[in-house]
Amino acid sequence: MENVDVDEHHAEYAGLLWVDRCRPTTFEACVVHKELNERLRRLSESPAHLPHLLFYGPAGSGKRTRVRLLLRELYGIAVDHSHVEHRLVRVGDPPRSLEYTTVSSAYHIELNPSDVGYSDRLLVQAVIKEIAGSRPLLSSAEQDAMVEGGTSTETASKRLPYKVVVLHDVDRLTREAQQALRRTMEKYAQTCRLVLIADSATRVLEPLRSRCLGIRVRAPSETELRTVLRQVWQRMVHSAESPPEALLDHAIRASDGNLRSALLSLEASYWTSKAGRKGSALPEPDWRSICDEIADQIRKEQTPPSLLRVRALYYDLLTHCIPVDIILSMVLRRLLERVPVALGQQLCFWAAEYEYRACMGSKAILHLEAFAAKCMALIRMAQTAG
Repeated sequence: MENVDVDEHHAEYAGLLWVDRCRPTTFEACVVHKELNERLRRLSESPAHLPHLLFYGPAGSGKRTRVRLLLRELYGIAVDHSHVEHRLVRVGDPPRSLEYTTVSSAYHIELNPSDVGYSDRLLVQAVIKEIAGSRPLLSSAEQDAMVEGGTSTETASKRLPYKVVVLHDVDRLTREAQQALRRTMEKYAQTCRLVLIADSATRVLEPLRSRCLGIRVRAPSETELRTVLRQVWQRMVHSAESPPEALLDHAIRASDGNLRSALLSLEASYWTSKAGRKGSALPEPDWRSICDEIADQIRKEQTPPSLLRVRALYYDLLTHCIPVDIILSMVLRRLLERVPVALGQQLCFWAAEYEYRACMGSKAILHLEAFAAKCMALIRMAQTAG
């Protein structure tokens, strides 16, 4: 996702977005997080001693890309031959069916257990148990060779005595699921390696974090974003010229450090531009405009009718599947631009409080509306005191 490392004319990549066509296939092809890339490459040189891993960092920082590159170093190009499956598993007592989606190869499996809601604990246990039951068969001599470092990475895919389970959005799992994951990873440590991916490590239980090697993937800097966008533009547009600086500035500003978002914005600007290669900046997404409207409504009018209008806007966002934490974060950010610093500190505190309540509860609209009411009350008190 950080450098063009494919032939755009190859049939395999036809019809893909730039962000997927330009995804790097080696650590050397990455232009972001070079020190981290080298650290992961060295880690892959001792596959027999690979620990459980926890990748954490903001969205669009490159966590999944580095997990994919690490798997490629361990197993070779075999992991590229992956496929999407929709599976059913029977769990619980009395037994019930859970449907989930996986991306898997002969050597690994990826899934997001939080997709099944409060049944995530049962899904985690069932999937890891299934994967652990199909470990690669190795002779004792081969296992001794692995431990002594006698096996090269070229043949690692045939000799690694374990499979890899990649779990996305681990920080969104319930507390019970994380506790079950800790017990399960200990039980099947000989036949499985877990790679956990999370946006925030603080939402992962300490006992689970302590059993993994933590790898922080920071958001790319503005300079790094600009470099990647220029490289992708020049390759995909078949031009030695750089994209317009105004277009780059808009893509970087709108992405908020999210490299994937910046690349999608760049490609969309190119294809919607009447001037072709000159490009034109896209307007902000509708959901961001609605968040701006909510923040303005809260700041300008603190009345019950205003709260009802805000509630309707919240409903609009939720029905379009915008996550609660994203809504709270964006509304808070817009409010902080319009209120004094002292008041902003209180708003940050209550935003964190209502985000926690929304995660623990089942009705997101109630907590969003409560946050809006709290913000109105604080703003009215500050205006009265001032």
